[in-house]
Amino acid sequence: MTDLKDELAALRIDRDDEMPGRPWLKWMALLVLLVGIAGVAWWWLTRERPVTVQVAAVTSRGAGVQAAVLNASGYVTARRRATVSSKVTGKVVEINVEEGMAVREGQVLARLDDASARAALALAEAQAESARRAVTENEVRLVEARLTLGRVEQLVDRGLATPADLDAARTTVDSTVARIDALRQQVTVAERQADVQRTELDNMVIRAPFSGVAISRVALPGEMVSPVSAGGGFTRTGISTIVDMSSIEIEVEVNESYINRVSRGQAVTAVLDAYPDWEMPARVITTIPAADRQKATVLVRIGFDALDPRILPDMGVKVTFLRPGDEGATAQQPTTLAPKSAIRTEAGTSVAFVVRGEIVERRAVAVGGTDADRVEIHAGLQSGDRVVLNPPAELTDGARVVVQ
Repeated sequence: MTDLKDELAALRIDRDDEMPGRPWLKWMALLVLLVGIAGVAWWWLTRERPVTVQVAAVTSRGAGVQAAVLNASGYVTARRRATVSSKVTGKVVEINVEEGMAVREGQVLARLDDASARAALALAEAQAESARRAVTENEVRLVEARLTLGRVEQLVDRGLATPADLDAARTTVDSTVARIDALRQQVTVAERQADVQRTELDNMVIRAPFSGVAISRVALPGEMVSPVSAGGGFTRTGISTIVDMSSIEIEVEVNESYINRVSRGQAVTAVLDAYPDWEMPARVITTIPAADRQKATVLVRIGFDALDPRILPDMGVKVTFLRPGDEGATAQQPTTLAPKSAIRTEAGTSVAFVVRGEIVERRAVAVGGTDADRVEIHAGLQSGDRVVLNPPAELTDGARVVVQ
């Protein structure tokens, strides 16, 4: 057992004897290691970090295209649009209109049950006729009363009749005249009543108020219609909706912050959502002189220069308000356009930062007019360049960037 322990002890390495007389080497190695770690840490903390940026491409506006000052979205509307209803409550017996049908002013769209109205008109006309015959009868009696008055006057002159007889004869004439006047007034009343019943009968016929196109048909034969909602929802309040297609225009809501860019008669380009490649010329009709308090917008009416059957009410449309004064003075060469947010002013000079790989290049640019949310570039940038949007204050020429 003792021999085994001696042999194991002989195999042990004595560290103290590895570098006899030189313990300072251990401390030197430790110091070098610490200096290396500190150097790496200092490099990591002080190294140049790339700036995260957003970029956009520089575009160009074609030759002959007018500059825009504002873009907005809206809808096609019709100034003359009406849901035709009846003046009275009644049952529909006839419908003469279908969706998409062209109608002219005064055309019969529907008829209501007019049996009661016809009976009432017949009664009023009979009463008027009765009053007329009563007038004729009393006119005959007036002739007789005047003849009697003449005889009594002769008898009084001869002394064969008393003054009382004369007064009675005159009273008969006067009362007959008064009765005739009253009956004539009754004739007038009866005739007016007949006119009222004719109007009621005419109200049973529903006509188009103006020429246009029917875009809907609400009621059907057998249903009740009324000028007001009644009957717990079982009574229709309209017959058909008619639109005057010649009154088509555009309504857009413009933020009140940009309404100063819109003026009466200003040129506009309209593009329907249904036909994105079809640009239609238009002009501002007017700006409604009232703002929406909740939405902070102002309503603008725009009229088409020429109407087209493809333009339908309630279609979505995007409009571009063109810069006033550009008519007939559009550029003969393409114009370079850059986002407004990409231009920064430094000491009175406009600059932009162009991304080249991972590095940005600071460039001085010459700017011109505006085109909606873009600005015209006369020098310094070309179409296709990628520029930094809202460049941070710490961004410098040659800085490394990461595109977000």
